[in-house]
Amino acid sequence: MSQTAIETKRTGAAAEGDVASSAGDFVALLKPRVMSLVLFTGLAGMVAAPGQIHPVLAVTALICIAVGAGASGAINMWYDRDIDAGMTRTMNRPIPAGRVAPADALGFGVTLAVGSVAVMGLGVNWVAAGLLALTIGFYVFVYTMWLKRRTPQNIVIGGAAGAFPPMIGWAAVTGDLALMPALLFAIIFFWTPPHFWALSLYKAGEYAKVGVPMLPVVAGEAETRRQIVIYSLILVPLTLVPWGLGLVSLIYGAPAALLGAVFIAGALRVAREKSEAAARALFAFSILYLFLLFALVIADALAGPWFRGI
Repeated sequence: MSQTAIETKRTGAAAEGDVASSAGDFVALLKPRVMSLVLFTGLAGMVAAPGQIHPVLAVTALICIAVGAGASGAINMWYDRDIDAGMTRTMNRPIPAGRVAPADALGFGVTLAVGSVAVMGLGVNWVAAGLLALTIGFYVFVYTMWLKRRTPQNIVIGGAAGAFPPMIGWAAVTGDLALMPALLFAIIFFWTPPHFWALSLYKAGEYAKVGVPMLPVVAGEAETRRQIVIYSLILVPLTLVPWGLGLVSLIYGAPAALLGAVFIAGALRVAREKSEAAARALFAFSILYLFLLFALVIADALAGPWFRGI
């Protein structure tokens, strides 16, 4: 192995001009799995919104949401390349693995960020574009650069970045905001801590090694489990507020209540068993849980107004 390759492996920084990046490497910078969930929640906000949007504009808005999310991921990978290189979960990402030069990743992310906001504003409306810009800025500057390495509240406050897409989707259709997208924002906001803290429970050693003050590293596993239960007990009733206010029907409400009961049971299992298996199970279910909740939002919106009040 050459000296350059050894240095690249140790630092996670690829030398300019030495990197032969593939298209797949740049796709990986976009964090496709995260992008897919962001795109789906944005779609839910769009479908739930009153009024009509031309199909071309709807597709344009969704592409902008996806590209904006991907841009945030690329800039995050550029900034966190030192952390990523020290964690087994992330060490094979394109930058620490030496497949993409840091400057190329940054340029790629900034270009996509500016482009997605500009296209959203010029092609759809500037309210949606402003929210998209706020989302990207919050994730990059507030979460990645300010909170992540400084406070165990990084996930709590930073979770707002992932909660904006339903509001963007709604604004793309209506040009404004309302109570329903605000509630969808709140659902994702309160879902984020138990989701990520479940992951951090069985990755605490890695976070400690790279100096990221996740809650189990700073406050201990017992407090993290307690906080997971607290946030879950806030989250589940919150998911039923749209039903209680008559904004959605039984199509959403009954399954949401059932899913919420399963989520709380999973959180209580984490607190009771204190096992890695329980934390892994909650983390995996939390992803499915959010997906199903927003699938129910879409199903309810498509079912028609005659189901309201049921």
